[in-house]
Amino acid sequence: MVSIDELTIDQVHAAYRRKEYTCRQLVETYIEHIKSLDKVGPKLNAITVISPLALDEADSLDAYYKEHGTFVGSLHGVPVIVKDQCDTKGVETTYGNICCKHIPVQDSTLVRKLREAGAVIMAKSTMPDFAASFNSASSVSGETLNPYDITRETGGSSAGTGAAIAANYGLIGVGEDTGGSIRVPASFCNLVGLRPTVGLVSRSGLSPLVKTQDTPGPMTRTVRDAALMLDVLAGHDPKDTYTATAVLAGPPRGGSYAANLSEGALSKARIGVLNSVFGQGDECAGVNSVVKSALSKFTTGTTLVDVEIPNLDYYLSFTSTYYSRSRYDIDNFLAAHPIIKGVTVESIHSSKQFHQALPLFDHLGSGIKHPYEDPQYAKRLDERDEFQRIVIGIMAEHKLDAIAFPSVQIPAPTIKDVLSPRFKENHFPANTVIGSQLRQPAISIPVGFTEDGLPVGLELLGIPYSEQKLLELAYGVEALTKARKTPQFEA
Repeated sequence: MVSIDELTIDQVHAAYRRKEYTCRQLVETYIEHIKSLDKVGPKLNAITVISPLALDEADSLDAYYKEHGTFVGSLHGVPVIVKDQCDTKGVETTYGNICCKHIPVQDSTLVRKLREAGAVIMAKSTMPDFAASFNSASSVSGETLNPYDITRETGGSSAGTGAAIAANYGLIGVGEDTGGSIRVPASFCNLVGLRPTVGLVSRSGLSPLVKTQDTPGPMTRTVRDAALMLDVLAGHDPKDTYTATAVLAGPPRGGSYAANLSEGALSKARIGVLNSVFGQGDECAGVNSVVKSALSKFTTGTTLVDVEIPNLDYYLSFTSTYYSRSRYDIDNFLAAHPIIKGVTVESIHSSKQFHQALPLFDHLGSGIKHPYEDPQYAKRLDERDEFQRIVIGIMAEHKLDAIAFPSVQIPAPTIKDVLSPRFKENHFPANTVIGSQLRQPAISIPVGFTEDGLPVGLELLGIPYSEQKLLELAYGVEALTKARKTPQFEA
């Protein structure tokens, strides 16, 4: 069997060149690893289905390499875990909802790009119904457990990808982020999670939650792997007009988001510290301690600047458009679906065929059907744009490369918390909504563990199109903290 713990893209490619193992042998090892941890053993429950095509894809890649002596593309033979939000040809897809089980006849754009780059689609990962939660609860899969403490949550909505990549089920993973759905599970699962600028990566073939905020991105164990993955995912797609963003952003410097990764970027950076979103109370103390300790290591040349965003709570509350347009976006997606017929948010809600620990979806089922039915909708958009101008202005005034804060104010909550009324009745304390409602890129990087052994993520928020800068800064943070650790399971 191949040793798969903490493998990187570069390591796998080097092993292929040295003929240490084949792609098929690597994929077989991952499949056995998934089987040993997901439905037996700790039963993480991170995977909805292992792709029935994975071994055939591996064989095809091995044959190509044997014949040509070169790789198909930059992700040749790289096993990928794909969030079940993404249509995947020939592999059961559900969008996290029991009413939507089907087998797509074509790939989403991002899955097609992964395949064309030589990646092997290993498996589909769990997610809450239509990604409508900061937790993992799904009518398809139930709850997904945290590899670092199986009594606790992975965070959502890219729950399964978070648990799977943390537990070494695959090399890299696809997440999707509307309000924090990449960065919350990245923080809880000791991963790098990048939320790109909306439109840098196509959403064609992905179920929506808020079309103006949805953005897929990498979830990986290292910053370099996230950068190499973004090279493949980013780009214009005629099927998604929002990808005009990719044209505006232009190609990365040096031809790759990984071209300039070094510790030097952080040592020359000016980083704002948003003190107001460090949590209050005992539950937040461990996270605050870990994040502040990490920031204290930014000493050699890095300038930290305390910053505040005026009226932040107001902007986060008022500019939220989940209740205004999520039902509309999901219904439009389902109405145009080539396979799923007769399913709507209302039909799912009235039949109670969604996980009952999802207060957002519960609200959508009886909410407004069109954004324009919200009398405040136009003002929300105006204030959203003003919110972005204010934050970019603060960054310009202080000459900041990024703004830093805890990704989430608390460590991973317990499964009991998720299934209880706690987060139905109280706001989930994720700072990730800041970047989401600004529609700006942000990255969560592992920076350490609480005394209870729970992972903590630091978020860096950038201006639109600054993904390469964020990755370079994150690389420096990764090198300073060396916080990534493999979860340990009892034999």
